[in-house]
Amino acid sequence: MEAPCVRVERERGEATRRELAEANLVADDLEIVVEDDWLYVPVTDADAVPDGLPVVERDVPARTTQDTPADLLGFDPSYERLGDIVLVDEDDPERARLVADAIVDSALPVETVLNRASKVKGETRVRDWDVLAGERTTTVHREYGCEFALDVARVYFSPRLATERHRVAEQVDADERAFDMFAGVGPFVIPFAKRGARVVGVDVNEVAVEYLRENARRNGVDDRVTAIRGDVRDVAPEYENWADRLVMNLPHSADEFLDAAVALAGDNCVIHYYDIQHEDDHFGPGERAIRAAAESEYDVSVETRRIVRSYAPHELNVCLDVRLTR
Repeated sequence: MEAPCVRVERERGEATRRELAEANLVADDLEIVVEDDWLYVPVTDADAVPDGLPVVERDVPARTTQDTPADLLGFDPSYERLGDIVLVDEDDPERARLVADAIVDSALPVETVLNRASKVKGETRVRDWDVLAGERTTTVHREYGCEFALDVARVYFSPRLATERHRVAEQVDADERAFDMFAGVGPFVIPFAKRGARVVGVDVNEVAVEYLRENARRNGVDDRVTAIRGDVRDVAPEYENWADRLVMNLPHSADEFLDAAVALAGDNCVIHYYDIQHEDDHFGPGERAIRAAAESEYDVSVETRRIVRSYAPHELNVCLDVRLTR
């Protein structure tokens, strides 16, 4: 039948499908079509598709098989895919087992199902997991043409932020000098480098830095990536006045590192500052903190105020794109 479909390159297919699914826009009664190097994802409302995703009309078949976890369960479970690992977040062990069994029995290409057993904790931002199916916690996750090897039990990585990372990466020009202050396995660093930037990534998690180096090699950008294990406040003096672009993705405590950010910033620098705040004033605390840290040396202008996602009841994960001009 004829239906509106988002047309996307195969390498971006899963990230795009996830973005559409989070917005409840995927037409589950129609098949996703693969043709040559393109995916056609049927959508329920063409007008609601995010800007930048092309929508075309084309003939797509109706789904005839019951092969999704929702089909098997009779309800739509919440889960995230990270390579061939599926992450669920269920407090009830019986419900978690039910969801895991449906995921394994579905058509999803899954090796391991994990249930969150703790919040993100500690300086290295890892969490505990209960293994519901499979054994290993290592995988290779693909996102907008980049590959990320990682161990979900030993590093922090959120597949939910794929669209946000892509938004920021598209702003990067070749020959920029970019600095990720909390780099993890490189989900900002690698796409920046693939666009031609020279990138420094710092993280306190030694395992994450090892994966960052591996991922730079895996994606063919190791000549443009410097990976450093340490506290960015200790590293900043080595790169004073260096950066054209800074990423500060450490919600809840990024404000504690603004002095280091100001030291790193060059004469004209964009900071991507991530924060989690109450919905009553979700941008204000971050903006005030940046101005307090930088206005003695820089003109400060906020170029973008963006809600990334809902974090908890009445709390929002937000991003401020802020330009510092000396």
